[in-house]
Amino acid sequence: MPTVLINPLNEAINLKVAPAARLSHLAGTKIGLLDISKPGGSVFLDRIEHLLKERFGVKDVIRVTKPTFTKPAPTDVIDLLSKAGCHGVIEALAD
Repeated sequence: MPTVLINPLNEAINLKVAPAARLSHLAGTKIGLLDISKPGGSVFLDRIEHLLKERFGVKDVIRVTKPTFTKPAPTDVIDLLSKAGCHGVIEALAD
């Protein structure tokens, strides 16, 4: 019986996409906060929201939570942020 070697690497082709341009300012903007639903994420985002408003003049904060941290955010969660007209989004990673 022949030996079969299997490549353990992900063979999917990744497209290189340039990152979005940085916002020139935060004052008066609407920022989305994406909680990935890990323990401590909401505590972290509470503090981030407070600082964004107090120090940087962010006008509105939209918060959404993924149903589970083990999978990418479902389309409906991303759509909530997109349809809300967010100027930028911060994703919380916490434990």
